[in-house]
Amino acid sequence: MTDITVKVNGRDVSAAVEDRTLLVDFLRESLKLTGTHIGCDTSQCGACVVHVDGVAVKSCTMLAVQAAGAEVVTIEGLSKDGELHPMQQAFHENHGLQCGFCTPGMIMTAIDMVRRLGGNLDEATIRHELEGNICRCTGYHNIVRSIEAGAAAMGR
Repeated sequence: MTDITVKVNGRDVSAAVEDRTLLVDFLRESLKLTGTHIGCDTSQCGACVVHVDGVAVKSCTMLAVQAAGAEVVTIEGLSKDGELHPMQQAFHENHGLQCGFCTPGMIMTAIDMVRRLGGNLDEATIRHELEGNICRCTGYHNIVRSIEAGAAAMGR
């Protein structure tokens, strides 16, 4: 067991974790932040994407002990004062989800995409950037439209 302290969604959290505990399991099981989903356990689907020190990370490929001292933001940490993050709002308004399982990872990836590439994203860029995220329900059309709208809203 290793004692770690992580800032999760703006709150310092300390815990003793087994060295082999994945960050996704720590978030879901220890902290009960179940918005971060486990889809594949092999870094293929992107359902588990969170931000670690401002960068999108597949939390099924990172150990909790590696996040010690870091700032982690999950889908639950995006809204402020009851208001959805602009990307969350864009997914809502543009029907960017069907079953919703991939949605948290898609949103976290999209926010990182805007951080890295700016708010003026075209469809080809968005589709390329989403290659590490799988949606089994849709043809990605509304996800792409949601990201375009969310990126524009984040730029305001």
